[in-house]
Amino acid sequence: MLTIAEAAEQSGLSPHTLRYYERAGLLETDRAANGHRNYTDESLERLRFVRFMRATGMPVRDVRRYFAADTAGRVEILETHRRHITALMDEMQASLALIDYKLDYYAKGAPK
Repeated sequence: MLTIAEAAEQSGLSPHTLRYYERAGLLETDRAANGHRNYTDESLERLRFVRFMRATGMPVRDVRRYFAADTAGRVEILETHRRHITALMDEMQASLALIDYKLDYYAKGAPK
């Protein structure tokens, strides 16, 4: 069992974020007799998943839906999100190509 400070350190999230995720229904924690939160290895794995999904732009409501869904529902949510991420990556690649083109243009002595 880990304290909130230990779980925050290991997950890379702040204690405030851990409490928010609990209030948002993304995380369940056990409580010690003194009322303090206890985090397990399972809690940390769940936090890792939430952190990565949030980093890819998945809204909290969709992460919550994922955890509430059955296996088929989870697959559908992940496939939809994967398509979204792939489209974003394609857009970013096109933007990067334009930046590279402009850098090359200016490197060749383009007018100032």
